[in-house]
Amino acid sequence: MLFFRRRTGRIAPGEARTRVQAGAAVLVDVRERVEWNGGHAPEAVHLPLSRLMAGAQLPGSVAGRPVVTVCRSGHRSRQAARLLAARGVDVVDVKGGMTAWERAGLPVTGRRARGRSA
Repeated sequence: MLFFRRRTGRIAPGEARTRVQAGAAVLVDVRERVEWNGGHAPEAVHLPLSRLMAGAQLPGSVAGRPVVTVCRSGHRSRQAARLLAARGVDVVDVKGGMTAWERAGLPVTGRRARGRSA
């Protein structure tokens, strides 16, 4: 029996934002809660990779829609995209993650004030 691995694409942050704003995809942030609380894209749905790997399903508002995954740097979002693709989801991930998103000047919301020592 042959298994075919469904390939997933990677898109730039600006393209991700365009797709989400047009309603053509849902942005799913797969970072953990502390990272999410540090700031996230305004339209993002939060579903940590750890929960996806444990078998969590996409929320009802996301199910059946194209998905764009994002994390901090792009590594976990790529893992999440592969996992979701194996479940039959139409998915791509954001190349460079939220680091690239912010570098591109795209909006970030939900930042909590934190003391930083450097």
